[in-house]
Amino acid sequence: MLLAKAWRSAPDDPELKRLVSTSETREQVLANPDARQVESFWEVLGEKIESRRDGLVSHSTWLLDLKSTTPQFAVLLDYFPASAGRRSNAFAPGDRFDARLVFYPSRKPLRALVAERMGEVISGAWPDFSFGAAKDPLATHASYQDAAPWIADCPLMLPPGAILVDDRGTGWWQAADDPQGIALPIAGAVNQTLLGLDLAATAALWDGARLDLLAAQSGFGRLDLS
Repeated sequence: MLLAKAWRSAPDDPELKRLVSTSETREQVLANPDARQVESFWEVLGEKIESRRDGLVSHSTWLLDLKSTTPQFAVLLDYFPASAGRRSNAFAPGDRFDARLVFYPSRKPLRALVAERMGEVISGAWPDFSFGAAKDPLATHASYQDAAPWIADCPLMLPPGAILVDDRGTGWWQAADDPQGIALPIAGAVNQTLLGLDLAATAALWDGARLDLLAAQSGFGRLDLS
């Protein structure tokens, strides 16, 4: 409803047009002088695959900027017919590479294209994002909603915490040492081997009700959660 109302008031807005009718081609995005470009080291956090009502499958590959001191994300989005079956992905969770990304114009740029790929990057811990004990884990979601309330999946970098399961079998991400006892519900089943592990940082998607876990950093190194 919000998206339709916004589009009626600004039918030439490229972001709204992309979401409602047609999207720019790769060539148009790369040729746009106003498109945001970021050259950095990127890590593949994970992927999300969903079937749509129009018979297409959306394949989202989420990336983390490893050079930024604050959590910065990008998503590579592909669509293909459900009848084609699952296609092989060019990236696997945990892959790291040096590349220049060009972002689709947006109020909160997330969707991007790989314009140029330079090489691979060695493994290691994520940047130190210096999480504070009082940091609101949903502050990023609030800023995205203020700018573009039609965004369905908001990427978050959660501060130190752990994954727990309640008596009903529902998984929760629980903030560590938080006086407010902040806990966020997790979508789907939780791998039992993750329960109680101290997680230094966790990357996830928040849809306003549930977390889709992507990856985490722990004392054992990187954990693939998607």
